[in-house]
Amino acid sequence: MKEFELSNGIRIPAVGYGSYLSTEKEGKSVIKAALDAGYRYIDTAWMYKNEAEIGEAISEYGIPRDELFLCSKVWPTMLSTDGVRESFESSCRDLKTDYLDMFLIHWPKYQKDDERWLDKVLEAWAVMEDLYEQKKISVIGVSNFLPHHLRPMLENVRIKPMVDQLELHVGYMQEYTLAYLKTEGILPQAWSPLGRAKVINDDRITLLAEKYGKSNAQILLRFLNQRGIQVIPKASSIERMKENKDIFGFSLTDDEISYLSCVAECGWSGEHPDLGME
Repeated sequence: MKEFELSNGIRIPAVGYGSYLSTEKEGKSVIKAALDAGYRYIDTAWMYKNEAEIGEAISEYGIPRDELFLCSKVWPTMLSTDGVRESFESSCRDLKTDYLDMFLIHWPKYQKDDERWLDKVLEAWAVMEDLYEQKKISVIGVSNFLPHHLRPMLENVRIKPMVDQLELHVGYMQEYTLAYLKTEGILPQAWSPLGRAKVINDDRITLLAEKYGKSNAQILLRFLNQRGIQVIPKASSIERMKENKDIFGFSLTDDEISYLSCVAECGWSGEHPDLGME
């Protein structure tokens, strides 16, 4: 599937470019390389501190704004009426745009013992609903929200999140959350879709890559795509960028999908929304 359709009818590319840490060494040139490689979906966040470089790269590249899909996120310390507006306006200013295609709440809480996390999320979400209705944002959603964060939220909102961006990869598939998102019509997105070295270099992945004449990364990304999950892999070289986009033209079998879905936990980042971000 080369595109996914969200609950509000917006269609997004199945493969986007994850920009976290991408500009640290090569600056805005890496974003231009991603555009050269054909990426039109760029994922960033206020916390990444690279939105100005992305904005400069896009401006210098000269690509029409309506050909791009730009996603940013508001950090959990800014979950208030003023904080969300400040984050949104900062992202738009740095990205040199007057609207965002998608805006997400980055994590449900900053401190793990924050008893007011839901109140803060709801206050922030009300602002995001307003921006959505004003057509300043095309898609609103969340990131790193699990069912026990989403359920109380959904009981109190006018507009349901359209996306939930999660750590998802072979060895960390969060199946209960995926099933819940499906029942609610919320699209799952995968950050860190390649896992870590232990996942991408796994002999089981290598065997499948040899069978299909693909790279290990392409197998891991195609697996998620066939599971109905949008992916935002990171890469610094244009060769890897192109490889990560080229995941169509072959399909894993149902048994291979089952096998990869059942790999024992491995490659987890260690980050969890209930542990907080301190």
